[in-house]
Amino acid sequence: MTQHISAPAVSTTQSGAPVTSDAHSKSVGADGAIILTDHYLIEKLAQFNRERVPERVVHAKGGGAFGTFKTSEDVSKYTKAALFQPGTETEMLIRFSSVAGEAGSPDTWRDPRGFAVKFYTTEGNYDLVGNNTPVFFIRDGIKFPDFIHSQKRLPGTHLRDADMQWDFWTLSPSPRTRSPGSWATAGSRPPGVKCRATARTPTSGSTPRASASGSSTTSSPTRASSP
Repeated sequence: MTQHISAPAVSTTQSGAPVTSDAHSKSVGADGAIILTDHYLIEKLAQFNRERVPERVVHAKGGGAFGTFKTSEDVSKYTKAALFQPGTETEMLIRFSSVAGEAGSPDTWRDPRGFAVKFYTTEGNYDLVGNNTPVFFIRDGIKFPDFIHSQKRLPGTHLRDADMQWDFWTLSPSPRTRSPGSWATAGSRPPGVKCRATARTPTSGSTPRASASGSSTTSSPTRASSP
């Protein structure tokens, strides 16, 4: 009887060539900068940026507005950029969003918030993006697609997978500095904002309503599920 032992799965490039690592970019030394000659890193991030599976698009839930940015003070000693010269007015767009929540997800989920600003300057478009996280979840950019996919719904089941999420957080050292912050008080509402609700007795035939604290006016308190 012959026993067939399957070889371990190996990540490959789009042309089928095996890659040395799917989780680590090439860098200048152990703690050096990541080099852009790592073609697999560029290929993986390019694939992620073009991914349009609805359940897996990052920053899908958000809203923005157009406006005008005016440089009111003199900061010309720090930059020569045209939009930051005194008195310059620049058309712009700003958008705020959640990260893991898909389109239609509630604002109450424990989730970082992102922002994106686009300045339409005379020298070309200037983009500025960021998150409200003092320390980001990853250090190596090649892990970003895997990190986002671990927080998103699976296209096959349309469900989120807690094992997949916690596997990424526990098997990679870098998320451990930030992940606990997502479960702290700051992860559920802005600092200083308090939620209050007044219980109301439902009228005959009406549907019981849940207060902002999560407790129902006609049943015992419940806890809303959070990602």
